[in-house]
Amino acid sequence: ELFEKKNYELRIAGGAVRDLLSGVTPQDIDFATTATPAEMKEMFTAAGVRLINNKGEKHGTITARLHEQNFEITTLRIDVVTDGRHAEVEFTTDWHKDAERRDLTVNSMFLGLDGTLYDFFNGYEDLKNKKIRFVGKAAERIQEDYLRILRYFRFYGRIAEKPGDHEPNTLQAIKENAKGLAGISGERIWVELKKILLGNHVNHLVQVMYELDIAQYIGLPLDGNLEEFARVTKNIQNLSPKPMTVLTSLFKGKDDVTNLDLRLKISKEEKNLGLFLVKHRQELTKAPGAEPLRPYQDFLMDSREANTNAKIFELLKYQGEEQLLKEMQEWTVPSFPVSGHDLRKMGVSSGKEIGTALQQLRDEWKKSGYHMDKEELLSCLKKL
Repeated sequence: ELFEKKNYELRIAGGAVRDLLSGVTPQDIDFATTATPAEMKEMFTAAGVRLINNKGEKHGTITARLHEQNFEITTLRIDVVTDGRHAEVEFTTDWHKDAERRDLTVNSMFLGLDGTLYDFFNGYEDLKNKKIRFVGKAAERIQEDYLRILRYFRFYGRIAEKPGDHEPNTLQAIKENAKGLAGISGERIWVELKKILLGNHVNHLVQVMYELDIAQYIGLPLDGNLEEFARVTKNIQNLSPKPMTVLTSLFKGKDDVTNLDLRLKISKEEKNLGLFLVKHRQELTKAPGAEPLRPYQDFLMDSREANTNAKIFELLKYQGEEQLLKEMQEWTVPSFPVSGHDLRKMGVSSGKEIGTALQQLRDEWKKSGYHMDKEELLSCLKKL
């Protein structure tokens, strides 16, 4: 209503339009408008609408807070200068020009608040046909911001129906410009890469990244283990793994984790998970016979580190052990029934002896599959 009163045009833009047309509820809704940031500020202030300052203004974005919700509204713009990382922009009132500088056709549509779809580049057709294409010439779009290479793969994994449905000239443009990713910050790359790892067709997409020489510029090992990656991505299809669990299958050793961290600045938790999986994926496996979970349970009981159970869950996903994962998630760590106090009551007095005795009893308790109770353990102590 505010925009209408002032005769500024206002439309929903980009990802939210794509989601609405796909029948998905958008997570956040961005708006585009013909009003400049200065005009919006004046209008909102006069109407008593709170503005949130998050430094978007020089790119033309104003954030208004209404009904406990933030709304980002961006003035239509044209990129004047781009260096592959960020752009200098000038404002425009031309919707076509603004659509032209967006990355993919499916992200370049606008939706009027009266339900009119403004679609300059056949984005709706592409969405219906599940095609991912750059707006205009792929190479030009990529050179404006090299991160768009990874955005291409991310949306491919989200929208495309089957692997391998790429336009050859798009892949060619990506290959010729892959090196530009070397100049993009690790944090921005990691955000995109994580989404690719959790999307569809991940095995196919990572193989393509290697074929197009992208891997080396985004922190992945030159000789990534693609066979293991193919096997593990099949294992974890329905198990909701963490991105790092999927990625670690490319790695041959801990140096690969360290190099990834140097390039992408992953979190400490992600790094530790990667190191854990690389170290234990081969030898920490299920036991033959009636107690397949025992090795994992013993490992957890012996571990002195925090979060070990979460890491073991990820290891079971990596190994494709769906049933064991369920059982392990339901298993509660039993608490050791004997304390130093019990031993003192039995006449063991020196701290050193208590320590040794407790360790021996823990070993017995473990052998029993954590079933022995206090009485049994203390009578065991008499024998020992």
